[in-house]
Amino acid sequence: MELAKSFEPAAIEAHWYPLWESRGYFKAATDPDKPAYCIMLPPPNVTGTLHMGHAFQDTLMDTLVRYHRMKGENTLWQPGTDHAGIATQIVVERQLDQKGVSRHDLGRDKFLERVWEWKEESGSTITRQMRRLGASCDWSRERFTMDEGLSKAVTEVFVKLYEQGLIYRGKRLVNWDPVLLTAVSDLEVISEEEDGFMWHIRYPVEDSDESLVVATTRPETMLGDMAVAVHPEDPRYLHLIGKQVRLPLCQRTIPVIADDYVDPAFGTGCVKITPAHDFNDYQVGQRHHLEPLSIFTLDAKINDLAPSEYQGLDRYEARKKIVADLDVEGLLVETKPHKLMVPRGDRTHAVIEPMLTDQWYVAMEGLAKRGLEVVAAGEVKFVPENWTHVYNQWLENIQDWCISRQLWWGHRIPAWYDEDGNFYVAHNQEAAQQQAGAGKKLRQDEDVLDTWFSSALWPFSTLGWPEKTPELDTFLPSSVLVTGFDIIFFWVARMVMMSEHFTGQVPFNEVYVHGLVRDMHGNKMSKSKGNVIDPIDLIDGIDLESLVTKRRTGLMNPKQAEAIAKQTRKDFPDGFPAFGTDAIRFTFASLASHGRDIKFDLQRCDGYRNFCNKLWNATRFVLMNTEGKDCGQNESLPLEFSAIDQWIIGRLQQAEKEVAEAFDSYRFDMAARAVYEFVWDEYCDWYVELAKVQINQGNEAQQRATRRTLVRVLEATLRLAHPIIPFITEELWQTVGPLAGKSGESIMLQPYPVADMNQVSEAANQQVMLLKEMTNACRTLRGEMNLSPALKVPLIALGDISALVPYLQALARISEVEIVQNELPAADAPVAVVGEIRLMLKIEVDKEAEQARLAKEIARLEGEIAKAQAKLANESFVARAPAAVVAQEKKRMESFGAIVEKMRAQLKRLK
Repeated sequence: MELAKSFEPAAIEAHWYPLWESRGYFKAATDPDKPAYCIMLPPPNVTGTLHMGHAFQDTLMDTLVRYHRMKGENTLWQPGTDHAGIATQIVVERQLDQKGVSRHDLGRDKFLERVWEWKEESGSTITRQMRRLGASCDWSRERFTMDEGLSKAVTEVFVKLYEQGLIYRGKRLVNWDPVLLTAVSDLEVISEEEDGFMWHIRYPVEDSDESLVVATTRPETMLGDMAVAVHPEDPRYLHLIGKQVRLPLCQRTIPVIADDYVDPAFGTGCVKITPAHDFNDYQVGQRHHLEPLSIFTLDAKINDLAPSEYQGLDRYEARKKIVADLDVEGLLVETKPHKLMVPRGDRTHAVIEPMLTDQWYVAMEGLAKRGLEVVAAGEVKFVPENWTHVYNQWLENIQDWCISRQLWWGHRIPAWYDEDGNFYVAHNQEAAQQQAGAGKKLRQDEDVLDTWFSSALWPFSTLGWPEKTPELDTFLPSSVLVTGFDIIFFWVARMVMMSEHFTGQVPFNEVYVHGLVRDMHGNKMSKSKGNVIDPIDLIDGIDLESLVTKRRTGLMNPKQAEAIAKQTRKDFPDGFPAFGTDAIRFTFASLASHGRDIKFDLQRCDGYRNFCNKLWNATRFVLMNTEGKDCGQNESLPLEFSAIDQWIIGRLQQAEKEVAEAFDSYRFDMAARAVYEFVWDEYCDWYVELAKVQINQGNEAQQRATRRTLVRVLEATLRLAHPIIPFITEELWQTVGPLAGKSGESIMLQPYPVADMNQVSEAANQQVMLLKEMTNACRTLRGEMNLSPALKVPLIALGDISALVPYLQALARISEVEIVQNELPAADAPVAVVGEIRLMLKIEVDKEAEQARLAKEIARLEGEIAKAQAKLANESFVARAPAAVVAQEKKRMESFGAIVEKMRAQLKRLK
């Protein structure tokens, strides 16, 4: 293969990915003789599209999978998608809404047909985008949470848990979304502070002139009040405990009860108790045997259990009327502005209503106990370790899990009811009929299971459970789960509990918890903020106006849309250039440090695109100097390795060791740094330049050894970097591999480099370190004397540097080197000191011109120092500026000071 002149990522990516997939390189095998390595892809929503969080997470998983595959392990990356009950149903309902049709108009069966159509139409988008990122999943094993096999596992788990007494049906208070008309979990409720009011209402004591004043932020719920509570030791109200108060606007009385729940120091010390519409009140009601009175319909209107004048009103219309009526009757004491936490559904943003409904629950106490035990025993480890505390805290305070949802899209609950209201839990209707007996007419429960119920089974249902399969034996537990901290409760804990309960094994050995990807300003990415970045736009590039249009699409508020357009033009005046997949992957890896959220900055992408170009150009140089030539393949011919060759071989071993250690500890940032520094700083900037000297000036054995070192180190480097940047490394390896004596169809099938620290030569390291220091010293001397880079000048050296002279001449633009034994000649030229060696450029210096130049430069730098000192002396600047900015200013001042000292010494010598 002939290497193109420039790196063109789009063509390379389009060529290689289909080949990798079609040749079966991603497929796992159940080979018992190989160690198993498995990662379960957190299944994205089937109707979703790739966002930066997915791209970041997928890059890390693919890096691990490619690394372990090359290590010869039996590797499975299990892909699949989630049916995402609520999210998907909302999407399809909105589509119907635009046509003026509701799901109820269609009926359940027709609606579900539409959802399946939508799933087939858009369901492959995210997996297609994952392929663009280079994800090497075993696509032949792709699963969907409502596949036949996974649905069978869901039914099996439900039936078994019910038979074990761990699933039950009960009327309990739940979070109710009055728009979706379904229960939602605590984890799907977002509570945010909003401005509201606190209404103080008088409750007259029956048969008395006294009254109690209660404060509430929700006066409409008073229609369902069943008591007023006071603290049992509050002296103000002891005489009223057990008496009745008249419930305003209602023709009934309610008792005054005593309960420790009441804080006597807060407000008036009196609390209205509405068991059917408040979670705390529900608990109080249970303790005092109060019958809950639900006064809302499921769509949050006042029902027929409330006074007739409020029936049918929306809850907020009812609030206005109730407050007005209280005022007319003289029972509204005062209204005060009040900040309160308002719970909203994360999908609809509707205010959640605590609602008393019949639901299905999983009893969690025993499951949670086992979930805590396996983590305490180290069977499941969190990385970073601090997330263990978050996991434990949730399981220690866990509530029973409400698993039923009043939706149509999802796994329908396997329970059937007869005409008398009795229910039968079974694998299918036939089995339910056998339980019920002949002649009973059955109907299946209308509700579906919480999406997270099927997701909790993902680690073993995808491997064929409840059947006993070779995959289950091989890949459970999986090696690591890569996930964000935001679903430790939703998903991680539930997988641990379910897997342990049904298979007797933990689902994974380790959980690597990564940070969130934020925008360049540190803000969370969201459509409403207009700061979302599509990873595919970074790969392919997008012009500014297309980017602005994309970000404004779907925004209803014109002012918000304009503000987003303005910010986008400011942040990305040229849109996004086409960075290519490898540069994006390298950027993600470099940002993946433990425990930190990630500020995504395009400058990093640009830097790693430059890295890819550097690697490409270095490979072209190597090929130009090695193709068609003896690269040491013939072992019978002599090879004469220099200290320079030994140094780069040893430096490669060090890089291989650092990368392996970084991958094994999930320090992707350190692995990326090790690859970057070796390729850019050592191989390209130093070894390639030094190799030119050996190829041009060495004897045949030296040239042969240099060419062998060039290609073999480069080939190993490509294998080393492949897990992070798979496309460019594959393209380059196809040409470099054969030159280095490697055979095979793909770099993916090659072994991962293993460090051999016996190949590290300390003597060679010392020699190259000395050469680097001398080269940099000569370059500094040239800079101090304002010499043109094109001008070659002679050098006088005190000390034995004869072995390094050819390299020094090439790297520092030295015409000749004179080595002296005792001391340097008296001259006006500046001298550099490198250990025991003294270096001086042999040129005539115009003393007056040089003194004038130095004086001018010293004055300029002293001005910069004065500016920096003034900034650092400004307390306001030091207090308000980010710590990194203050540190940078100090560093600048110190650097300028050091340069000034050197120049003063030079000026002194000239005088």
